[in-house]
Amino acid sequence: MSLPIPTTFDQNLKTRKAVLRIPDRKERKHREMWGTTRAYLQNHVLGVSEGHNAVGVGFRASVEPTATTVKPEYPGQQYVSLKVGYSHPIELGLPRGVKASTSQPTRILLKGADKEVVNQFAAEIRMWRKPEPYKGKGIFVNGETIRLKAKKIK
Repeated sequence: MSLPIPTTFDQNLKTRKAVLRIPDRKERKHREMWGTTRAYLQNHVLGVSEGHNAVGVGFRASVEPTATTVKPEYPGQQYVSLKVGYSHPIELGLPRGVKASTSQPTRILLKGADKEVVNQFAAEIRMWRKPEPYKGKGIFVNGETIRLKAKKIK
């Protein structure tokens, strides 16, 4: 991981503490990057220690070792197969570092150490059927809810 230019990272192994420093506390850009970098580091630490999860609910999904329409990006890559109402299943390759499992046919659990990669892949899955406001159908990610709109009455 690379840090933005104005921040420095110091670590004391005896006290087991890490400190993120910026050159000038009065400069606004430095303070902004200080908070951004701190949050980015926290996500990495939590990802390595606990892992990040994304749960998708909605249409039928399964995890498969091979795909018929997509070529593997790396050896041993698994695929998420989605049946979302098209004439063919949608097959998406799992990125490196992301593991997927299905506890129920309509739920998929994504796990990984990098929060950004896990959430980006969840967004790619969601893109195929975004929740629509009239019937409330679609792929929901991480407990997302949607307010239903009233039907048009003549």
